[in-house]
Amino acid sequence: MTTLNILSGGAAQGLVGSLGAAFKAATGRTIAGEFGAVGVMADRLRSGLPIDMVILTAALIAKLADEALVLRNSITDIGRVETALAVRAGDPLAEARDADGLRAVLRAADAIFVPDTQASTAGIHVAKVLAQLGIASDVADRLKIFPNGATAMRQLAESDARRPIGCTQSTEIISTEGVTLSGVLPPGYGLATMYTAAIATHAAAAEQAQCLIALLTSPEAAELRGRAGFVSKPMQ
Repeated sequence: MTTLNILSGGAAQGLVGSLGAAFKAATGRTIAGEFGAVGVMADRLRSGLPIDMVILTAALIAKLADEALVLRNSITDIGRVETALAVRAGDPLAEARDADGLRAVLRAADAIFVPDTQASTAGIHVAKVLAQLGIASDVADRLKIFPNGATAMRQLAESDARRPIGCTQSTEIISTEGVTLSGVLPPGYGLATMYTAAIATHAAAAEQAQCLIALLTSPEAAELRGRAGFVSKPMQ
């Protein structure tokens, strides 16, 4: 076997990719990763797909441990990821310092690019925020929903809308060419999600999975984590 098979939320795709060369140097293996909405990735593991390691939200990893699908003693936090706003590269930044500002920004957009509002962490949160702001019905016809945040951001980058905006996890914005991080959601509407790694119970490459977890969480990778959008504490 020459690969390490992982399932991961899209939030970790950029960070995992940045460590691919270091992982291959340490183990001789490449990373074969599937990245997407965390709920979909968890169901892929539940389906019996042969997987060595998962990177999902801490809450979902805990459920998988209860289901005996990941090794509880391997669970390791990587860092928190904020849900944030994105604009096309070159477009004016969208500022939302409070509820009124966020409401105005979303109402002004003629297209709002978001991940799956039922299976992805950020998408579920976006739906909740729209309801909290009382504008869910107002902007429903402008929502552009995609399977995951990375796809939503690529579509935002290519959009020909007059004033599009995106909302997903900051890591997915940072890792996508053609879009710019415009700021996290304002107090009372933000979401800082802890992403956690764990080794699958039936991993064929448990030792190598542990190596990748060590790389992802090492002090030496702190700068990479920061550049990718992971923070040790929620941003204020």
